[in-house]
Amino acid sequence: MDLDYIPDMFNQALIILEDKVLEMAGKDLKQLGLLAPQRNLGDRMSREMFRETSYGVNELDKYVSATEPLLVIDQRAAYNTILDLVNRKIGGILFLDAPGGTGRTFVINLLLAKIRQQSKIAIAVASSGIAATLLHGGRTAHSTLKLPLNLSHCESPLCNISKGIREAKVLQECELIVWDECTMSHRQALEALDRTLQDLRGNGKFIGGVVVLLAGDFRQTLPVIPKGTMADELKACLKASYLWRHVLKLGLKTNMRVHL
Repeated sequence: MDLDYIPDMFNQALIILEDKVLEMAGKDLKQLGLLAPQRNLGDRMSREMFRETSYGVNELDKYVSATEPLLVIDQRAAYNTILDLVNRKIGGILFLDAPGGTGRTFVINLLLAKIRQQSKIAIAVASSGIAATLLHGGRTAHSTLKLPLNLSHCESPLCNISKGIREAKVLQECELIVWDECTMSHRQALEALDRTLQDLRGNGKFIGGVVVLLAGDFRQTLPVIPKGTMADELKACLKASYLWRHVLKLGLKTNMRVHL
């Protein structure tokens, strides 16, 4: 039997293929140097929004109800402080200083569930792929925020996200951005996010007026600078950023492995 293939059939096949590639690699066909399907702007935006809003409220309710009572004193203090900033919509940058074993991932996942339970957008990213897999709905910072790769060579870097595209819509409407293992990232990465969010959200406040939770442990790996000295690493550290003086510091100290 002979079939007449029309352009719409090829386009639909490309859409299916691109959706699979986006799910696996976080890139569209154009970014991979391949022929991209024709999509209207509404479709592209709705796909990105669907990814960040397709969490089951009933499951989130059960998770939050079961998990909140398990918080210890310092975890609850940090949890309530972050939620208060989100609910008051005043924005701000927080750093959760949490050595291994203090329940950092536990607190972050509960925060994400609590925000998403209210049908709000909470974005979870991490500096490494392994750390991202531990967060509910987590992805790498470079993939989600489209960070430039040559951060150490840029004077004033920006994320590769412009107004009108699907990633911009999500960043404009999100209530919370969580960045785990941020201590591994170059300070320019956070500064690029700051400039980008101010532009996308039309808000001159730091980080565009959204709440950004940085989490990590400076006792572990600092930014790696190829062929760099210790001074280069310290210069690239988040504490050397102009944003650091505006960061609210929170801490987790209870060793949960002993506590349990």
